[in-house]
Amino acid sequence: MNSSRRLFTIQLAALASALAASFKLNAKTGADVLLATNAPAKFNPADFLVSEKLDGVRAIWDGSTLKFRSGRTVNAPAWFLAKLPKTPLDGELWLGRGRFDEVSGMVRKNQAVDADWQQINYMVFELPGGEGDFTMRYSRIRLLTWGTQWDRLQPALQVRIPTMEGIRSELKRVVAAGGEGLMLHRANSHYVTGRSDALLKLKPTADAEATVVGHVAGKGKFDGMLGALEVKTEDGQRFRLGTGFSDEQRKSPPAIGSIVTYTYRDLTPSGKPRFASFLREFKEP
Repeated sequence: MNSSRRLFTIQLAALASALAASFKLNAKTGADVLLATNAPAKFNPADFLVSEKLDGVRAIWDGSTLKFRSGRTVNAPAWFLAKLPKTPLDGELWLGRGRFDEVSGMVRKNQAVDADWQQINYMVFELPGGEGDFTMRYSRIRLLTWGTQWDRLQPALQVRIPTMEGIRSELKRVVAAGGEGLMLHRANSHYVTGRSDALLKLKPTADAEATVVGHVAGKGKFDGMLGALEVKTEDGQRFRLGTGFSDEQRKSPPAIGSIVTYTYRDLTPSGKPRFASFLREFKEP
């Protein structure tokens, strides 16, 4: 092997290693992707690109396999996967506003139903391991998605809203139309993973995730059912979630060890959420 060919082989191996490192998957944490933090009371909106917060199912495409955030494979039809580019993508499988439960049920079936998947959009908002800042990556997302000439693969629309007045107006418009809120991606941020302020979420109420560590028995009208979930946050805070459940959820509550999303108004001085309410369970496929 001549020196130039040997150098090319080494560079190719290094590139493959880097791509693999940028897309780690493991049984415990699933896909190593960017996770949003709640927007602080004060921030400079001119620093961000803004999109609607979509109430879909997070899905990560590694160029050959579509996976949930948990790291497990999405049982999508072969024709759906064949339309995706070879470039890794990160986005939401989405039906429309207010249809989370419906799309969640569709994509978690052991056997994909073509009629379901013909309705589902893959809304792309990130390029795992992509080069450049987010503004550059968003330009590439648009080129990649539009280049497929397939209506079900779309970029999550990103816009500049340089003032807080504009941000509040857009949030009000989206929520009034049935949306969840806004996502703000720092325009000059390079690709990172984990919980980061490179990506902010802005909703009428804040939300976060916690792990279920216990069940509290109900009393009175909830006798024989769940009274509250005892949960633990990423930073070790423990508290009880006692509101937001339907009767069916109280009869069959999220299992110990499962992850739930809750909403809250603000934090106490000790860091615990005020007026916390159950929103949904993060279900393993």
